Amino acid sequence: MTSDALVRDYDTLRRDLAARDRGLREKVTTLEQAATLVRDGDHVAIGGCTLSRTPMAMIWQLIRAGRRNLTVSRSITSTEGDLLFASGLAHTIVSSWFSQGIVWGISKVMRHHVENGLAAFEEWSHMAIGMRYRAGAMGVPFVPVRSMIGSDVARIRGDQVKPIRCPFTGEEVMAVPALNPNVALIHVQRADPYGNAQLDGLQFMDIDIAMAADKVILTTERIVSNDQIRRAPDHTRIPFFTVEAVVEVPYGSVPHECYGQYEPIFAQLDRYAALIAKDPVAGARQYLDDYVHGPKDWSDYLAKVGIDTLLTASRRGRVIFND
Repeated sequence: MTSDALVRDYDTLRRDLAARDRGLREKVTTLEQAATLVRDGDHVAIGGCTLSRTPMAMIWQLIRAGRRNLTVSRSITSTEGDLLFASGLAHTIVSSWFSQGIVWGISKVMRHHVENGLAAFEEWSHMAIGMRYRAGAMGVPFVPVRSMIGSDVARIRGDQVKPIRCPFTGEEVMAVPALNPNVALIHVQRADPYGNAQLDGLQFMDIDIAMAADKVILTTERIVSNDQIRRAPDHTRIPFFTVEAVVEVPYGSVPHECYGQYEPIFAQLDRYAALIAKDPVAGARQYLDDYVHGPKDWSDYLAKVGIDTLLTASRRGRVIFND
């Protein structure tokens, strides 16, 4: 899917919105069933940011399901991007930053795939990515920003951005195109069976992503009753009518973190970094074999990461939350 194909006209967006089932119904399903909502070649947006609230369980399942050639967008991409490229799940990643993580530096897997023409990394400024999702959520084809004006990022993007004159002040601004994903993958701390989701901590771009996408696959640390959701309605950030599927997946961001639930599993991230240090291709393949294709299910994967390790991460995460 080319970047131009990510932008849809207003009539198409209205038609797609009108076709949605916005009824209040239970949407609880499994990882396996939720994966069927993603088709080869789709544009899939990923919620969270860097190592925070990454929907790793859903990404893990899509790799196991053999999906191919996705265009994936995210605010900041970390180790999940390595797995997206190494598995063949994604051909293009649209993001403002792509690294193994702040601790481990630039992704060797990303460099191998991009430098050898095996995949594409489409870089935007962080502000531009956020405003592209905002435009998608608003149902407009573009938004004007000051970001990227005069930068190499704008030059590299070429015809994907358009310098325009403000009709009120005459100032030059940059028009950036909307992002309207086919599917959004978002992980949250809790949600009800209908898909009303509550977030603790930073929201990142998730609210705009949910409103911009055709449908949302929601993974959650726990499913709670609608009565409990209604006790704190101000915490509900993603409404049910955007959500197509709800999957309860404890530790669904591991080895990344979920605020208030657990910290990142740095031992697991170090283990991955060591595998790809000498050979990014063979190392990533071994990691996929050991931790994605090898386990019989998500619980088995967590067992391989280590139950004691998970419990320690949970204690530390909850101490931070409670303090």
